[in-house]
Amino acid sequence: MSTVRPERASLFPLAPGVRHMAVGAFWFSVMTALVKGVGRTLPSQEIVLVRGAVMLALSTALVLRAGLSPWGARDQRGLLVLRGVFGFAALSFFYSSLVHLPLAEANLIQYTNPVFTAILAVWVLRERMGRREVLCVAASLAGVVLVVRPASLLGGAPSVVSPHAAAVALAGAMCSAAAYVTVRRIRGESPLVIVFYLSLVTVPATLPITLPQWVWPTPGEWAVLAAIGITTQIAQVNMTRGLQLEPAGRATAVAYLQVVFAAVWGIAFFGERLDAWMVSGAALVLGSTVVLARGRRAAEGVEAEAEV
Repeated sequence: MSTVRPERASLFPLAPGVRHMAVGAFWFSVMTALVKGVGRTLPSQEIVLVRGAVMLALSTALVLRAGLSPWGARDQRGLLVLRGVFGFAALSFFYSSLVHLPLAEANLIQYTNPVFTAILAVWVLRERMGRREVLCVAASLAGVVLVVRPASLLGGAPSVVSPHAAAVALAGAMCSAAAYVTVRRIRGESPLVIVFYLSLVTVPATLPITLPQWVWPTPGEWAVLAAIGITTQIAQVNMTRGLQLEPAGRATAVAYLQVVFAAVWGIAFFGERLDAWMVSGAALVLGSTVVLARGRRAAEGVEAEAEV
């Protein structure tokens, strides 16, 4: 018994919350690539609706299988609904930006949400960000900028990003930050219940917008829409669990990995080119994420001593 635990610790050195966030980031990046592809022929809100319906079915089955009440504790229901509202708004804005912006740019703007999350967490949750966390978040953000071809920022060719589409993406980032902080306020609820509420709010909220302009998907598009719902379900459960285990600023910094994964999909499927800027940015994001995760346990030791 005593010889097994050290081996497990060496195989999985990262904190559980960090691992959940990294897995969630991977599957969210797959989802964004699928949305980018199918969004060329289907309205973005229709994708939101179908994704919400798939997630609702999966969430209901998983909650019931786990023997949980899908409604959650009575004193948490207001926060659960609020998280669903913020999540629905963030999803709508983000999907629209994925359709109208290049994949890398849309992911970059979405991942400005740690800035808003950190501000809200200090104000709402009374959380503190140490020097290490501030530096790692800043390094991650710098890496994201490098991934998204910064030539236009440094005197090169002008950006082709639409100001309107960029504003929509920024609104999505703000709503994501509000959703993340709300998750941190929810206590004692299973991630399955929290994700269930997101889909429960999304489906009825999207119907009035989608039905008047419905475009019937082809069989291939239905398959992609189903894959969007499934990958999102996996990602959402992992990230929700990660947010419950990690302080909001640290957890969302780890989520920057989604941009690295999205860059890979952009190269593989959307004709984006791999250059020195992208390699440097990816290395910076990955490096700061590892430092952030490795420093968690040492930081917890310092905090524990301070509390004593």
